[in-house]
Amino acid sequence: MRNRLPTPASIPRRKRFGDGLKASRGHTARHLLNSKQFRQSLIVAAPPSLRIACIAGLQAGLALLFAVLTIHLSPWSHLVGFPALGALAALFGRFDTLQRRRRIVAICGALLVAGVFVPSLATYVGASPGMMVLLLALSAGVYSLAVSRWNLLGGPGAVIFVFAVGAAFGPVDSLGVVVERTVATAWGALAAWIICALTDRLRPHTAPAAPAAPKAPHPLSRELMVAGRITVGAGIAALVAYWSGWQYPAWAAIGATAVMQGKHLHLTMNRSLQRMAGTVVGACIVWAILIQDPSFWVVLVAVVLFQIITEITIGYNYAIGQVTITPMALLMTYLASPIANSNMPVERVLDTIVGAAIGIVFAVIFSTVDDRVYLARRHSKLKTARRS
Repeated sequence: MRNRLPTPASIPRRKRFGDGLKASRGHTARHLLNSKQFRQSLIVAAPPSLRIACIAGLQAGLALLFAVLTIHLSPWSHLVGFPALGALAALFGRFDTLQRRRRIVAICGALLVAGVFVPSLATYVGASPGMMVLLLALSAGVYSLAVSRWNLLGGPGAVIFVFAVGAAFGPVDSLGVVVERTVATAWGALAAWIICALTDRLRPHTAPAAPAAPKAPHPLSRELMVAGRITVGAGIAALVAYWSGWQYPAWAAIGATAVMQGKHLHLTMNRSLQRMAGTVVGACIVWAILIQDPSFWVVLVAVVLFQIITEITIGYNYAIGQVTITPMALLMTYLASPIANSNMPVERVLDTIVGAAIGIVFAVIFSTVDDRVYLARRHSKLKTARRS
């Protein structure tokens, strides 16, 4: 306990200055670009609970498999991508009690349904591409706020919901299509809830990593500031991708959101580096799969396997998880649209680099004094530890 690093809120304001710390944005950027920061992003650590990670991966994989198969064998087989999105609700609440887990999965399922319904409706009523990018940015901020305020922990955070919003950007020519997309997503969310309810007793509820109770929310002003920062970062990233003529600007917004939802600046930088490295490797894997012109069944099996492997490996290092998340996301896009652009893997890499870079830049620009002092103290403490 003696060597534990204090959180920003616990540092008295009178002690934040006058002790030799340099916490300007310029010094913060130098800390983050230090070679030691790059090495820290390579650290592989044991996940909180490998058993819980395996079970969560199997739950999400089974939910996805069941939801997609039932839609594929129905008259609405062209909608297979949307139940796959709804099934991702199974990723949340893995450390919570049975009752709270069901509540979290239900809430996340509803948020995923809303993430498909709102942009689908906006497209149907004739929203321009610029308005859709604005909607995407606002969604990133709103979902980040919802995840924080409602303690939707034990999952990938707001990124999944932004992914759902981006997946619904395709053209809609009738209100019936809006309804079909929404119902298909709800079916996937229901499948996730049912499978989690049936299999949750397999999870150990005495794991040391499991929180005893939901954490108290941060002050609303702080959460609004973070949500606003994510909105701006995701919006700029998506606009850059859109102005560059790329087909999937939502991926850039997802990259910025994933990076900026880190609690501290050093974690934000780690996520940025890890996301870029893992995405490059993952894009190579999915390219090797897609050039084989795989059948629906091959793609479906690959998506399920990548989903399971992701949940098992991402706890060790975020970059390792990105190696399988990238193929999973791209193959889900391919499931929804088999005639998708063959340049998807390349664009995914470019979008991720743009989104991650903009995310870290905006995280520094909009950082508070508390954020920068915490990083400076951490940097100083690590330097002292190495000397001793």
